[in-house]
Amino acid sequence: MERLFDLDFQLLHDAVLTAVSVFFLFMLLSYLLFDPVHEMLKKRREKIQNDIDTAKKDKEDAGALKAEYEDKLKNVSVEADEILADARKRAAANENHIIAEAKEEAARIIKQAHTEAELEKEKVKDEVKKEMVEIAALMAGKVVGDRMDTTVQDALVEETLKEVGDETWQS
Repeated sequence: MERLFDLDFQLLHDAVLTAVSVFFLFMLLSYLLFDPVHEMLKKRREKIQNDIDTAKKDKEDAGALKAEYEDKLKNVSVEADEILADARKRAAANENHIIAEAKEEAARIIKQAHTEAELEKEKVKDEVKKEMVEIAALMAGKVVGDRMDTTVQDALVEETLKEVGDETWQS
């Protein structure tokens, strides 16, 4: 009877030699190919994990920034109201200051106008007195003419001076 498989020494030797060759080839390929591929996959896995961790951290930071900006946005209207209130206060103070200055200026102008009016009034009084003296002297000169002696003339001048006042002649 013939065997299905012809197991002879040569076949066995070739099978063992093939198995040893495949084992060494596997070890060689494992060293040359599998280890670098495993290392590359390990690095890639670490990089992906780092990217995931970084993304989580960035998301947390973004959430914190968002909360901070939302708080700032809530406070913006309060700050704007404070700024506007401060501006209104400064404007009111400035308005009061301008009004006070205007009142002071108006009072000074009115006082100066009163002073000038008094001076003008005094000046007019003096001029009227001078004109009255001149008119009285002309009238007296025409009435009395040559008949008046120096004693009568001195008496008339003294009387006129008393009526007009000594202040007119002293100014």
